[in-house]
Amino acid sequence: MLITCSFALASDNSPLQDFCVADPNGPVLVNGFPCKDAKLVQANDFFLSGLHLMGNTSNAVGSRVTPVTVAQLPGLNTLGISMARIDFAPWGINPPHTHPRATEILTVIEGSIQVGRSRSLSEEYWICNAIAIVGLSSQNPGVITIANAVFGAKPDIPSDLLAKAFQVDVKVVDQIQSKF
Repeated sequence: MLITCSFALASDNSPLQDFCVADPNGPVLVNGFPCKDAKLVQANDFFLSGLHLMGNTSNAVGSRVTPVTVAQLPGLNTLGISMARIDFAPWGINPPHTHPRATEILTVIEGSIQVGRSRSLSEEYWICNAIAIVGLSSQNPGVITIANAVFGAKPDIPSDLLAKAFQVDVKVVDQIQSKF
């Protein structure tokens, strides 16, 4: 009998320095991203425009997340923080999700939000008409949307297994999987 096992870890390393602007072409890695030569750092490495603009919420879930991670703002490199703006259309939602490398705090800037939480999945979802700002405890928090992970998995999770797990007919699972 052959048994295989895989193991993965994902986390931010401890900051080794507090000034390390991300350089995607640099040879030396610090905290997962290479540091730009300090002589080449510019003000734009610490600036992101457009966060004040509403995101396009005309999509299936009625929300738009505008991330501000090290990928969008190189000056966040090694600081262990990021944020996002979330715009919600009336009755828009932020689908159930989790951040594998971060905890999150949310502040409502405008409107109202109804929040639900599943302890078993450690995720949140929102139904509202609002604008919110989210703070995250990682420069690269990642996101796993539960529906995508379950119904859009590659390779597919067998329909009969999902039907049994969710206690629904296989046709229901097939219909949901077809959307992903």
